[in-house]
Amino acid sequence: MSRIGKKEIKIPSGVNVEIKNDIAHVKGPKGTLEVKIPEHISLTISDEQISVTRDNELRTSRQNHGTFRSLLYNAVVGVSEGFRKTLEIVGKGYRANMRGADLVLHIGYAHDVVITPEEGVTISLKEKSTNVIYVDGISKQAVGQTAARIREVRKPEPYLGKGIKYAGEYIRRKEGKRAGVAK
Repeated sequence: MSRIGKKEIKIPSGVNVEIKNDIAHVKGPKGTLEVKIPEHISLTISDEQISVTRDNELRTSRQNHGTFRSLLYNAVVGVSEGFRKTLEIVGKGYRANMRGADLVLHIGYAHDVVITPEEGVTISLKEKSTNVIYVDGISKQAVGQTAARIREVRKPEPYLGKGIKYAGEYIRRKEGKRAGVAK
């Protein structure tokens, strides 16, 4: 039995979960998300808990059991609390600005790079800072995808550490050419 799939999902107050036509509709204070229920997977909604079970021991059922439980859990957390990724811009002269809902990056290219967020995702900058970017939303997948697209524009390089990195990400540094000089 899947360890993750066996865990019960606690439904926070203000969140409503309904099942219609093999789709779980999760509604909460931040919005609504839908998760498709795979074949041979069953949901039981009791007082403030959801349990996910599989109907048989087929390989696809075992594979989908834990995955679906995680997707449903992320939907419940997303509509109640939301998700946030924080990115930092490191480098002299590198900065970001907002143009409406779009993010404009000035990071050493001859042109500005404009990033449009995914649907349901908002991008913002830390107050009085042009080097810290917040990506917020209710869908964990959409928030992660938007943050990955921002980071991909200029990945951090290992010599000076310049680029866009996730907050708390460790960049392994290299010494450079002077390391191999014989004396």
